[in-house]
Amino acid sequence: MKYALIGCGRVSGSHIKAAINNNLEIVALCDIVPEKAQALAEKFGLETKIYSDYKLMLSEMNPDFVAIATISGVHAEIAEYCAESGFNFVVEKPMAMSMAEADRVIAAAKKSGVIAGVCHQNRFNIAVQEMRNALEEGRFGKLSHGNINVRWCRDESYYSQDDWRGKWETDGGALMNQCIHGIDLLRWMMGDEIESVYGSTRNRQHSYIEAEDIGVAVVNFKNGAVGTIEGTVNTFENLEETLSVFGDKGMVRLGGMNASTIDVWKFQDEFSDDECKREIEEKAPNVYGNGHTSLYMDVKKAIEENRQPYVDLIAGKKALELVLAIYKSQLTGEKVTLPLEDFASSQMKNIF
Repeated sequence: MKYALIGCGRVSGSHIKAAINNNLEIVALCDIVPEKAQALAEKFGLETKIYSDYKLMLSEMNPDFVAIATISGVHAEIAEYCAESGFNFVVEKPMAMSMAEADRVIAAAKKSGVIAGVCHQNRFNIAVQEMRNALEEGRFGKLSHGNINVRWCRDESYYSQDDWRGKWETDGGALMNQCIHGIDLLRWMMGDEIESVYGSTRNRQHSYIEAEDIGVAVVNFKNGAVGTIEGTVNTFENLEETLSVFGDKGMVRLGGMNASTIDVWKFQDEFSDDECKREIEEKAPNVYGNGHTSLYMDVKKAIEENRQPYVDLIAGKKALELVLAIYKSQLTGEKVTLPLEDFASSQMKNIF
């Protein structure tokens, strides 16, 4: 299966590793700074074509599977073009910077019939999958509440790498960039359908960026459960990404740097393999985790089987919607009801 990558920045290595692990034929790399693409090819010993124009690359190479890992601000534009042109793709999070953009990508993919997904790779963490299986088996009973805490460090050296980082139109802040994976997991686990959101965000320690470096929110789910979110890049060093779910018959807390370990696993009805679950600790080389390889495997199979992937565009839209709802709540000072018809991160400009 022919594979091409658009965008050769910070996360691109995880994509290339996933492509190699899934025996994809890497036919081309593209970046508006071709030297980045060349450096990536050399790092992995790839003999592949280098492009600076993704449209030219797609037309000449005709890949079966395209990955979009550019700056966030152009994810939707490239994804929509891929869809309209008939190319199967997976797009990095966030899939768009506005609800309108997300809807256009979804509509284009549906019209053309392409296989398309969003890179929320932490859904494939072993610990996350075990939590999800227990949830689907009804082991939690009636859900009470859940929370996600993402406490990471991003200092000035991180933001100075690229001028798009921390800007409302091209990146957003801690919630949109660093914490959207955890926000996706919380929504997915707690019932998906949301009634309302109340959020508060601030820029406390990063005066050189436009967007928030700390955000908290209360989420009211339609099933009656409550969720809380804390996402920040203000810790002295990377600390944790913890996901907890509580029901009247069970409770689980996932920990580690990216919800990849099981810290607490307790249920009213004990199963024979529960003790093994408590020992799960998935090692990862960085905060991106190991999920890209599994996500790629699923997308590859989805293309072969002509089905939508495990993490489809609707899933990506729901994660985006929750972040944007928190932003809108901060902007208006009010509780925001969902569905969110339209809102863009650019509407937050100059709020701080």
